[in-house]
Amino acid sequence: MILFMYRDDILVVDGGLAFPDEDQLGIDMVIPDISFLEEHQKKIRGIVLTHGHEDHIGAMPYILDHIDAPVYGTRLTLGLLKARLSEQEVQVHNDRLHEVKPRESVRIGAFHVEFVRVNHSIADTVGLVLRTPVGTIVHSGDFKIDYTPVDRQVIDLHKFAELGDQGVVLLLSDSTNADRSGYTESERVVGDALKEILRTAKGRVVLATFASNVHRIQQVVDAAAADHRKVVVAGESMKDTVRIALDLGYIKDEYRTMVTWDEKEPLHDPRIVIVTTGTQGEPMSALSMMAAGEHPSIEIIPGDTVVLAATPIPGNEKLISRTINRLYQRGARVIHEASSGVHVSGHGSQEELKMMLNLVRPRFLIPIHGEYRSLVHHADLAVSLGMSRDDIFIMDVGDVLEIKPDGSAALTERITAGKVLVDGFGVGDVGNVVLRDRRQLSQDGVLIATITISPNGDLLSGPDIMSRGFVYVRESEQLMEDAREKIRQALNRMEGDRKDWGLLKSTVRDTLGKYLYERTRRRPMILPIVMETDE
Repeated sequence: MILFMYRDDILVVDGGLAFPDEDQLGIDMVIPDISFLEEHQKKIRGIVLTHGHEDHIGAMPYILDHIDAPVYGTRLTLGLLKARLSEQEVQVHNDRLHEVKPRESVRIGAFHVEFVRVNHSIADTVGLVLRTPVGTIVHSGDFKIDYTPVDRQVIDLHKFAELGDQGVVLLLSDSTNADRSGYTESERVVGDALKEILRTAKGRVVLATFASNVHRIQQVVDAAAADHRKVVVAGESMKDTVRIALDLGYIKDEYRTMVTWDEKEPLHDPRIVIVTTGTQGEPMSALSMMAAGEHPSIEIIPGDTVVLAATPIPGNEKLISRTINRLYQRGARVIHEASSGVHVSGHGSQEELKMMLNLVRPRFLIPIHGEYRSLVHHADLAVSLGMSRDDIFIMDVGDVLEIKPDGSAALTERITAGKVLVDGFGVGDVGNVVLRDRRQLSQDGVLIATITISPNGDLLSGPDIMSRGFVYVRESEQLMEDAREKIRQALNRMEGDRKDWGLLKSTVRDTLGKYLYERTRRRPMILPIVMETDE
């Protein structure tokens, strides 16, 4: 999410989600902290969406549940957004959703916003031109330069060159592949590879790709039609995207290649192509369930060909490797190497980033998207083209860049910003303390120590110790008995202080923790429970 602010007008660009990190145990997704927007809600004039990927619209149901503002996006982007809003049961009136097309422009507060077609791994992606009182700002969106896109809608390079001639004060440009030399290949390369795979496959073909990659799905349909195969779709997110894309005309099935099937019935037809989710090894995805033998109606059998048409998102390598190993164990032929041509990136490589910089010729540059190293590589590219490093701003979450009427720019204040963790229905109720507890539980388990005292502080029963994830009690009876004895000795030394429940609990926790660490070199979470009885 990026905010543009001029006096009392705020324009919001995108509102996406991120995958949780490995140490964010139990977290479903990560979304932006919108505290600043809530504080300045009256200044928000609109939200503009560049495309329909989850990292750009995934947080919109949460945002629109708190922020009342018009939303602007292309037809497919709004179609996918409506599906997400429906899933989250967020009610947004259609008059708040405004469909736009490339080369169209709208007035949003102090900003005159024009939409520019770019190529990406999802249809209907646009860059943005923001004409402001202090100059023109260009936001590239996620982009690559594809001269032969599947939908024949080529990036509008002429518009970017025209903007460069007119003068651009600031360019925000996609940096995802800034460390890759050369050019990113056209999506059509994948279509040729798919046709060859289907032609040589002896049995079923299971192809996993991102649900939002409409162009990839279209090429699967075309390849299946050429090989006289039928296509079925598995995975809820994939089904939703395909349904929306078919309804809006972004996927065309001229030969009625796509068929529906009753999920209660198994799929054994060797001429079937199954398009599914699970390229990142997500445990609950359709492909992971097939690999584990847990899918209700699709079982991987010897002779199947499984294609992973995606590259690993950083951090997901282990999950993907486990899924691939399981597929091999079930006798499948797995195609997943980048050299096989089954995947190309939707982001431009170094030569495309250079072309964007040379066309737009901005006064200032903000590298956006990608890892931090990608931003640094993009800055280096710009310097190699003649930009001053002082005119390039690598920004962190919450940073504010101020562009002044005299043409100068500088990083100034910081605003409240960051990550909000979503766990089930809970939004923001899991913080660092809870995550720390979860990490401790996952590493060393938990011990619950229960004691019962009288109103006078006499120990009536216990301590009783229950272990979960620390040791198997039946095989560690002596350890548990020794631990109970240590607690009794510590409580006996307290004498009159046993009426202080806080002190009582801390004594149990400290005594038990110190003893168990000496014996096991482990630090389980210890939960003391004190009960009082009248007897």
